[in-house]
Amino acid sequence: MTRVVVVGAGPAGMAAACRASENGAQVTVLDDNPAVGGQIWRGGSSAIWFQRLRKSGAEFLGGSQVVMADARAKTLLVERAEGFRSLPWDKLIVATGSRELFLPFPGWTLPGVMGAGGMQALVKSGLVVKRKTVVVAGSGPLLLAVASYLKSRGARVAAIVEQAPLKRLVGFGTRLLASPGKLVQAAQLQLSLAGVPYRTDCWVEAAEGEGQVRRVLVHGAKPIDCDYLAVGYGLTPNTELASVLGCEVSCDGVRVDRRQQTSVADVYCAGESTGIGGVDLSLVEGEIAGLAAAGRPTEGLTAKRRAARLFAQALADAFALRPELRKLCRPETLVCRCEDVPYQKLAAHSGWREAKLLTRCGMGPCQGRVCGAAAEFLFGWGHTGVRPPVLPARVGSLVVEEETQS
Repeated sequence: MTRVVVVGAGPAGMAAACRASENGAQVTVLDDNPAVGGQIWRGGSSAIWFQRLRKSGAEFLGGSQVVMADARAKTLLVERAEGFRSLPWDKLIVATGSRELFLPFPGWTLPGVMGAGGMQALVKSGLVVKRKTVVVAGSGPLLLAVASYLKSRGARVAAIVEQAPLKRLVGFGTRLLASPGKLVQAAQLQLSLAGVPYRTDCWVEAAEGEGQVRRVLVHGAKPIDCDYLAVGYGLTPNTELASVLGCEVSCDGVRVDRRQQTSVADVYCAGESTGIGGVDLSLVEGEIAGLAAAGRPTEGLTAKRRAARLFAQALADAFALRPELRKLCRPETLVCRCEDVPYQKLAAHSGWREAKLLTRCGMGPCQGRVCGAAAEFLFGWGHTGVRPPVLPARVGSLVVEEETQS
């Protein structure tokens, strides 16, 4: 029986696990969260796929963090609360998803300024926002979803600040006419946000406050007083594990073929780690990867994937980031928050590797996950040099792994 390991239990990972297990493979799903669903389905908001995964017979190991990977030996070093585990595989499906893209601006390090998706996750975990004033800013449909959720939890959403121009958004709106389901979702979000100002062609220029954000300066609008600023400029793929495995990676994500096969034999990739495309694309890519890993044909899903990719491209075009966002930083604005590296120090260098060597940019706890993507947008640098461990790990786990290989 083929042993298939799926790393990531979001929509793509769940779909991949279901398809592989339903077609005879022995499937293990890993995720660092204690439950399946990923960030987008945190709390079990898609009953159909949750039920299908439970019935599939796939094993789920929550609280599992992959820190090392060896494509030749076909093993993963997985760290869990009770210790480490070396996990073998015949086929590996990487479904590590994405993270928020943060772009630096003056005041972005103030307490109370956080990612849009990050704030939503914090509120779901217990952060109280009732009667608090929140500005939601950045770009993309996630802003509407976050604002709607915060409002449902009692927050006063002072404004939604979208950098994309109205003309592009109207054009995207007409595209929704061909997708009735998405049109209904958009209408429901708009209805839930009745009375909340939605400012297009605007963006945050600075956040101000003494020890806490108190005011947001917005280009094209009046300053807005607030208790929190939730700001995010879309998503960026998590490609670190694929890079450590030796997979070919571009600035858009992990490169795959028509069966979601990467450049490394028996390693597949699906979902946002191959490029930002939304839930529908993640699901169909996951299904294809699961079928391929189980040795089954995938041609029946090709048209569905093509349609999802076309919609994803329309979404990317509508919310493409404007060049003015590259000019927000002042010389003293921190770009690398872990190592306190300001914009002026980075601007003096020609590339990521040089900047990293001479300023320690990207060498802090996040290992460039925040400043790497920001530097790519600001300076056009490629983020290189991913090395194991993929994520921070206990020294004991690494010592045991070294002794095992000796």
